Amino acid sequence: MHQDPLTRLLRALIRGYQYLLSPLLGSRCRFYPTCSHYCREALERHGPGRGLWLCLHRVLRCHPLHPGGHDPVPPP
Repeated sequence: MHQDPLTRLLRALIRGYQYLLSPLLGSRCRFYPTCSHYCREALERHGPGRGLWLCLHRVLRCHPLHPGGHDPVPPP
């Protein structure tokens, strides 16, 4: 698990979104795990460089024209 300061900051921002904004917006993610959970796990497994890339790639695919479904974080 990556615990450098940047990873901790990014994970804290995602947790803030999950606890403060996500309940207000409702469930909109087409994937399992949700995009925010996917991003937290990607950062934990891969660190800020590859983790952010995986997160961005996932969020850009989360739209009404994509079928969604099960999409786990790839192994390191």
